[in-house]
Amino acid sequence: MTAPVSVQLLDPRAKLPAYGSPDAAGADLYVVADGPVTIDPGQTAKLRTGLALAIPQGYVGLVCARSGMACKRGLAPANKVGVVDADYRGEVMVFLHNHSGEPQVVEPGDRVAQLMVVPYLAARFVQADGLDGTERGSGGFGSTGIK
Repeated sequence: MTAPVSVQLLDPRAKLPAYGSPDAAGADLYVVADGPVTIDPGQTAKLRTGLALAIPQGYVGLVCARSGMACKRGLAPANKVGVVDADYRGEVMVFLHNHSGEPQVVEPGDRVAQLMVVPYLAARFVQADGLDGTERGSGGFGSTGIK
């Protein structure tokens, strides 16, 4: 299933999001920068993509880590998953955090995150005096077992 997403290139160096393989769920997002960007250990850099998107109503754009960059270089979005709402028309930015112990350099044109466009359900929240019971109940982290 595909959904058309209009993309405005805000910078002549910007690249359209691109899927790395036919069955990839996330499309790569590329950096627009005037030169290399060094991200020191424990620091976060605000990186431009040069893109504005028109996500269709009923969908959301999720900006997620690229697994290779996160595992091999320790670079992942600072907010873990960025949200691009259907009514947002500004530039998509990636706030990339360096979790490694070494400075990391991001070059112009590098793939730094991936965009997933997924449907969502808008909830209607209703106050209740109680909730229906479940086997788990109010058990939190680890309450269903370790394995």
